[in-house]
Amino acid sequence: QRIYRIPEEESPGTIVANITAKDPDDEDSPSRLFYSIQPSGTYFSINPSTGVLQVTGRMNRDARPLQLQPNVSLIVRVEDGPSGGHASEMEITIIIDDINDNPPECIPSTFRREANENMTAGTFLIDLRNYCKDIDVDPLNSRFNFTGLSGFGSNHFALESTGSGRLVMTESIDLENPDRIEVYSLTVRVQDIAWPNYSSKYPFYTSFDIFLCYIIHIYIRIKPVNEFFPVFSNLSYEFNVPEIAKVGSSIGRVNARDKDWPPSVITYSIVAGGGTRDYTNIFWISPTKGDVKILARLDYETTQKHVLMVEASDQEKTATASVTVNVLEVNDEEPVCSPNFYSFQIPVSTAVGTNINGFRIQCQDRDSDPRSFRYFINEGNVNNHFTFSPSAGSNVSRLILASRFNYEDGLDTAWIYRLRVYITDDNLLSARDKTTHLIKTGTVTLSITVIPSPTTVIATTPGFTVVTKRENLYSESAWYVPFVITLGSLLLLGLLAYLGFLLATWVRTRCPPAGKADVTSRINFPFCLSLQMMTKLNTVFDGEARDPVTGKMYEFNTRSGARRWKKSCETPQPAPAMSSTTDNSDQGTERAEAPSKKELSEKKKEPTAETKPAIKPSAAQSKTPWLRLQKQKEE
Repeated sequence: QRIYRIPEEESPGTIVANITAKDPDDEDSPSRLFYSIQPSGTYFSINPSTGVLQVTGRMNRDARPLQLQPNVSLIVRVEDGPSGGHASEMEITIIIDDINDNPPECIPSTFRREANENMTAGTFLIDLRNYCKDIDVDPLNSRFNFTGLSGFGSNHFALESTGSGRLVMTESIDLENPDRIEVYSLTVRVQDIAWPNYSSKYPFYTSFDIFLCYIIHIYIRIKPVNEFFPVFSNLSYEFNVPEIAKVGSSIGRVNARDKDWPPSVITYSIVAGGGTRDYTNIFWISPTKGDVKILARLDYETTQKHVLMVEASDQEKTATASVTVNVLEVNDEEPVCSPNFYSFQIPVSTAVGTNINGFRIQCQDRDSDPRSFRYFINEGNVNNHFTFSPSAGSNVSRLILASRFNYEDGLDTAWIYRLRVYITDDNLLSARDKTTHLIKTGTVTLSITVIPSPTTVIATTPGFTVVTKRENLYSESAWYVPFVITLGSLLLLGLLAYLGFLLATWVRTRCPPAGKADVTSRINFPFCLSLQMMTKLNTVFDGEARDPVTGKMYEFNTRSGARRWKKSCETPQPAPAMSSTTDNSDQGTERAEAPSKKELSEKKKEPTAETKPAIKPSAAQSKTPWLRLQKQKEE
């Protein structure tokens, strides 16, 4: 048994061994022997004449089956004749050795990672060994190193060791630095440790001094971190605003920034202050710009200063600053005088300089000094009979008669004076300031009646009439009112209809049809019977005719068209006159009935009075006693 070793990837034709044999029969002459191998594989072959064993196929130690079984066993057979004879066999084993013929590979070859800017030195980022491998079977040939970390800004990163492949940060990165880099592009080389032998796979490498390396690309993006709090440009703000500033006008702006990169979006809000008795907050701040605006009218006389607390936020961190709004006083209040209307009478003989009826007005102004008032009569002071004293410099002034009335000479003709008094608050202003300052004016109306002769003066006081106007308006919240009214109306109509039905039913039951009512009914209800008898008496059949279908005779009323069948025992009735009364018609009917009864008695034998049965009274005989008595009187 022989053992041979041969490295993988030997080229075809490479001699592995020279097998020789000797035949004892051929001691003095060269032997003619024939060599063969079993099994005949794809890797080796033997020269049948010389016994030279050589490589015939590729041997890849890093692929199956040689990866699992690198030993190849062969049986070499030698014979002394081509067609048989004596033979001898020998087993040989060829061991295929692994060589470093594969460089390391990484999948993927490009990596993308993110790191916060405030990460400290030594922070682990990625382990490249988890993505790289060398397929060489021999562990000595599959080892590799990570070297050559390079790229712009690579000084912030490092490999822990050449063999580990762990990429770490060497220092913290600050994006607020003007020389900041947001994305770092790094390259790392992966290289075999063992001496390479790439000539079989990479024929262009002719020197073993050349190592084949693998390049990895790593992109690291630095994520910004909100590290800083917003900072206002001022610790506090103060704005001066006149009290007559328009609602919605801007009174100032606050500003805040932070040092983070990229710049954070700052939002502003009012978190305290700025409220009044009527409003929760009379100020508004723009969330994005920081402009402070007023939402309601300012009043110096009510509040002279407002202190707000404004907050700036970058969605994570906040800062606050105070804002003081000073309300500046402006002459925006009119003088208010009491009374503002007065009516009184004075005698025509009132002396000049008299305080008329002791009248005086007292004025006040919320934003003016009491000495700032001036009084003058603007309308109705005909011939300048009236004036106020003092005319300026006081908040109290009296009405004085400045000149006497002269009605005798015709200088005065009006007996009623309606004075319109103006009170201004510019007494303390200079002539120049009056052109620039705001001046307010109050008014008082006086009605003065001059009495021709000295009489008792009746002082009157101002009065007023309260007029209350009420108007019915439909409210959507009172939808049930028309519904209830409509429903009540329908129920009332239904009740009235039901009562009418009951009344008709009662009348129908109490007034039965003619011919069916008994004597008691006729006595108890004379009205119903009278109505029925009147209907019967008014129906006079003054004509007769023959029915063309049955051939029977029938009677009819020429006025109403009423008809009835003519009885065979009755004779035709003569037509009564149109002016005959109902009673005469009844009498004529009775007279007409008498002959018919007589004829009937002639044809039939009448029974005696003793044996004559009771005859049922006819319709004419069943009349009420009142009708029967009336007929007797007429007969």
